[in-house]
Amino acid sequence: MRITSKEYNLNGRTLVIRSAEKEDADVLLPYLKRVCGETRYLRCEADECTEFTLEQEEEFILHHTEGPRAGLLLAFLDGEYVGNASFDAVGSSRRNRHRADIGIALYQEATGMGIGTILLSSVLEAVKDCFFESVELTVVSENRRAIHLYEKFGFVECGRIPNANKYDDGSYSDDVLMIRKM
Repeated sequence: MRITSKEYNLNGRTLVIRSAEKEDADVLLPYLKRVCGETRYLRCEADECTEFTLEQEEEFILHHTEGPRAGLLLAFLDGEYVGNASFDAVGSSRRNRHRADIGIALYQEATGMGIGTILLSSVLEAVKDCFFESVELTVVSENRRAIHLYEKFGFVECGRIPNANKYDDGSYSDDVLMIRKM
């Protein structure tokens, strides 16, 4: 799904939220490795992020922009890429096609500015436009700022996976499963 590009003023800085384009593949290739290296709140360690080929990244973008039930929104602050939000259908069967799963991540330098709030609002609007009835996400239990943001948007905890994440230092964190009715 494609969304109309929107521009926001953030304390004199320009934030643009737009759909990904095939030409953005080279911007997205190093993204996952960098954000995974900046925080413990994502799915893997930076050295585990194997980079896709340019063609694989382009296919990922096309799936999220050309398909009717997925989307990939990019955030650019003063022209620099700072993060994204995506959604996809949980499944295609009649029993679960009403559900969407979302993900959102920003470079650490872009947190605390309101970009996450704008991205989350934008992705939820796109989810609603695709007629999903509920949206779900998983967040690391230690990520209190993200949990607070999700709760602000009406997400509620619906379960936990204890010790879902084991870190290199031997410590663990839970995954919190959250859902929001549209």
